[in-house]
Amino acid sequence: MKTRAAVLTRTGAPAPYAQSKPLEIWEVELAPPGPGEVLVRIAAAGVCHSDLSIINGDRPRATPIVLGHEASGVIEALGEGVNDIAVGDHVVLLFVPGCGNCMPCAEGRPVLCEPAAQAGIAGTLLSGARRISRNGESISHFVGVSAFAEHAVVSRRGVQKIDELIPLEIAALFGCAVMTGVGAVANTAKVQPGESVAVVGLGGVGLSGVMGAVAAGASRVIAIDLNDDKLAHALSFGATHTFNASDPEVVQKVRDLTGGGVDHAFEMVGAAPALELAYRVTRRGGTTITVGLPANAQAISLPVWHLVAEERTLKGSYMGSCVPRRDVARYLSLYEAGRLPVDQLVTGMLTLDEINEGFDRLARGEAIRQIIRMGA
Repeated sequence: MKTRAAVLTRTGAPAPYAQSKPLEIWEVELAPPGPGEVLVRIAAAGVCHSDLSIINGDRPRATPIVLGHEASGVIEALGEGVNDIAVGDHVVLLFVPGCGNCMPCAEGRPVLCEPAAQAGIAGTLLSGARRISRNGESISHFVGVSAFAEHAVVSRRGVQKIDELIPLEIAALFGCAVMTGVGAVANTAKVQPGESVAVVGLGGVGLSGVMGAVAAGASRVIAIDLNDDKLAHALSFGATHTFNASDPEVVQKVRDLTGGGVDHAFEMVGAAPALELAYRVTRRGGTTITVGLPANAQAISLPVWHLVAEERTLKGSYMGSCVPRRDVARYLSLYEAGRLPVDQLVTGMLTLDEINEGFDRLARGEAIRQIIRMGA
């Protein structure tokens, strides 16, 4: 079938993207789903920093490639052997379709699936196939999703069925921002009622982390960012205190407020200085968790003796350490109960043709989550 897609034709194009147009709207050929795959009509896709890091060259990928990894849609066709989901089902797309057989999957850690990681780097689906092309030239998939398109073929393991009453524009956020931010709090850190939390970086993932900390019953939820508008947003999500990261006294202020630092500090922006700040506001015996995906060349310098003498923990969290088939349903239940006001993350609706302008707003820090509506 033919479908429209936003194709990244080159990385490192200069901003503003509205002028350089690194993403071009092409009519592409989409092959039918193969065994264990499904065809999804994409309803909504989020504009995320993980996509921006490919566009600006921070995390190189071969082009041409169809980006987009945070999305929702409706099943339109089933590949051979798919019998546990039906045409017409509403789904959230998952950018790590756990194979179910590798060691991380066997350990109950599907977001660390080894074949899925290899396929993501290679630009293929979990099966190793590519289903997107134009004029006979193969086009790469992005982490098995490629949601900046009106349709996508994905692995059956890369979709999670959801209740049809949930607006698809909101459901899309549960494929990345909510799963990553809330999951880091609930799964990686296992924040307990009464503990203190700091979140450094207040994009869609960071504000989801704030929501998750509030839902977990944290006594202090401290939000830190360079953007005062985002700090104001954090208060509306339940943060108890905010600090601008540009304040030279920010570390001491957080430590004074908390009597020595927070129990759990989260870096959620993908920048080494943010991780160093998160580490410095963590108390003795506390845990610092890094969630963002920085440029490959970024590095940090930390006093190693802290890890021993202060029994510090420094951890990574990918996709919120989630088990998606369990956690998507859990977090949607919290949303329906009013405990995760995810709809407040949305700061703009776009068409596919406006995608370059959307990435300009994201790069300038003017948006939290913009949603691209596909078609009707």
